[in-house]
Amino acid sequence: MRLRNVQGAREMIMEDRYASNDYEEQVSRKGRWHEIFGNDNPIHIEVGMGKGRFIMTLAAMNPDINYIGIEKYSSVLVRAMRKQDIQQLGNVCFLRMDAEDITEVFAENEVSRIYLNFSDPWPKDRHAKRRLTSVQFWERYDRILVPQGRVIFKTDNRMLFDFSLQEVVSAGWILEGYSFDLHHSEYVKGNVMTEYEEKFVSEGKPICWLTARRNA
Repeated sequence: MRLRNVQGAREMIMEDRYASNDYEEQVSRKGRWHEIFGNDNPIHIEVGMGKGRFIMTLAAMNPDINYIGIEKYSSVLVRAMRKQDIQQLGNVCFLRMDAEDITEVFAENEVSRIYLNFSDPWPKDRHAKRRLTSVQFWERYDRILVPQGRVIFKTDNRMLFDFSLQEVVSAGWILEGYSFDLHHSEYVKGNVMTEYEEKFVSEGKPICWLTARRNA
């Protein structure tokens, strides 16, 4: 769901030291993200981070991991920026970019983990390749993740989840675990909820979850 526009959002991102919406600048960081963060800690990214609650919580909990949040819409990203303005965590930054360009911004073996939370289901068949769990995207993830790198996916959309389970196999990845009801499963331990997730759980909706790793 797209939030209402925030006037001047693009300009706000340009001026923020924790965020970037300049494609050339983002591409110039490819293969240099450890240098940008100033350490050799693992890099985890969230594709479609929304208002940033999930990634900011993880960054605060894990100072020895670097986090990069990716969001397509400026008006959504600035809400995460506001959280960062308060917390000013040194291990998190944000990129306004399209996920299709992910291999232009991250190099081979540069990312350790990818989080996909409540992604756009793109329900029409002709848009299947746009889904962040399509074979096309698994191929992109395969190009930037370290050996044994993992993708963790959550959704409330059962049709998208069934599709995703099939695409994991078709892409040649190893499905390590999955649940059709995360919050009533063994996998819920250590789970960090997003804003959407908290809302859905309060309404009694089951959350689907999977983790897959490269067949390296």
